[in-house]
Amino acid sequence: MRPEPTRIEPIFSPRIWGARSLAPLFPEKSNLAEPLGEAWLTGVDCRVANGPFAGKTLGDAWREMPVEWRGTHLASTANFPLLVKFIFSNDKLSIQVHPDDAYAAAHEQAAGGRGKTEMWHAVSAEPGARVLVGLKPGVDKEKFLRSLAAHTVENLFQAHEVKAGDTFFVPAGTPHTIGPGMALCEVQEYSDLTYRVYDYGRVDARGKPRELHIEKALDVMNLGTAAGGKVLPAAIPGGAGSLLAACRYFAAERWDVPSPCGWQLDEAQFELVVILSGTGALGWKHGQEPYHGGECWMLPATLETFAMNPSAPTVMLRTYVPDLAALRDAFRREGIVEHALARVFFS
Repeated sequence: MRPEPTRIEPIFSPRIWGARSLAPLFPEKSNLAEPLGEAWLTGVDCRVANGPFAGKTLGDAWREMPVEWRGTHLASTANFPLLVKFIFSNDKLSIQVHPDDAYAAAHEQAAGGRGKTEMWHAVSAEPGARVLVGLKPGVDKEKFLRSLAAHTVENLFQAHEVKAGDTFFVPAGTPHTIGPGMALCEVQEYSDLTYRVYDYGRVDARGKPRELHIEKALDVMNLGTAAGGKVLPAAIPGGAGSLLAACRYFAAERWDVPSPCGWQLDEAQFELVVILSGTGALGWKHGQEPYHGGECWMLPATLETFAMNPSAPTVMLRTYVPDLAALRDAFRREGIVEHALARVFFS
């Protein structure tokens, strides 16, 4: 069971707000009969495409992976810890909020008992695209409910225009929505718990309104306190990468790779590499594999002499579950802690 880069096959999910073409990330998904809204890259039902776990679901493969693959930091973690998706929005998503771990553990054991903190990185965005993240100051429960009844709830939100390359951090408890005209890469704590607050009067394929969860949403929603929103990247000293987000659940970096590069993996944790654009080959001590845009690769924690060899300029996200104390110490040594991003995540 020699460690090697392992590609994970995506699963595509229909959504009423989705798109009928997922090009250029997935050019084969064009002229679709029904709109697709999400490509789950690390769902536990996704299949492993190569290597010793080929053909198994990611959930089954994770249970069989030794510490050399998982990393020492995750040796006893029962379930795969990171959910990575592409989101393709051709219409507004519902206004929603996610619970934190404490609330989910107390009230949502049947749904896994885990909260949801997430980040979005914009792969592409049309002019005028925007997201709503967090409420304006002074919004209380009564004002929120009045706006819901009057169908003016969007006016209570902090609105952000979106351009390709922008990053947004959305901690649990922060109400939010994604507007039309963009493709996002989402990195999140592994959870699918969503409390839908407002859905613009839409109905599903059977003509029924989608379920709302207003009471639970108000239980977990941050009212009167700002959290999350747009974050600026912090340059990683000595490399071509930028830190996009770091919290107890995940860290994410963006790397622009015009020429061959490599890095040393940390034996504490595996990494995921998500190819946003470009082509080339992943190389390691015992072989190489071609890569293309839209793919997600798992890099085992003890993988030796890893390198990316692009045949066309490549942009990728690198994400992992950090040892947050060690990450904080490293960033302080390198001066990143003085960046506004670090003040958000390490305060």
